[in-house]
Amino acid sequence: MTIGFGDNVRVRMTPVTEERGIAGIRGNVHGETIPSVTNVEVIGKVTDDYALHVQPDDEGADGFWIVPSLLEFVDHAPGTEMIAGNVRAIRQEDGSWKETRIPKKKPWWKFCRS
Repeated sequence: MTIGFGDNVRVRMTPVTEERGIAGIRGNVHGETIPSVTNVEVIGKVTDDYALHVQPDDEGADGFWIVPSLLEFVDHAPGTEMIAGNVRAIRQEDGSWKETRIPKKKPWWKFCRS
C-alpha cells in the first residue's frame, strides 16, 4: 500500500526511529516533498528523493519529515473534511475524496434590503 496525503500512519520501531524518540508515534500525513529540492531534514535514508510530513496526534507535538519505509499504514482517515473555496471534500474509507459544493451565502447587507 502506498501511503499518501491524509492517511493515518504509525512510525515503525527501528534503531533510527527509536534514537529520534518517534518510534510508535501515530499521526497524519500532512504533506509530501522532494528533499533534494526543498532541503528539509528527513528522518531515515532517502533513497527515492521522496519524503512525507507526519503531524503526530499529540496536540502541540512538532511534525517531522520521514521516509515512507519507516511508516506503517493505519487507515485513510475516513471522515476527514477539507474546505477549499466553495468545495467541501470528505475522505472516504477507500481513500477517495467525495466533493460537494458549498452554497454561497448572501452578504450580510443584502439581508437588510427589502
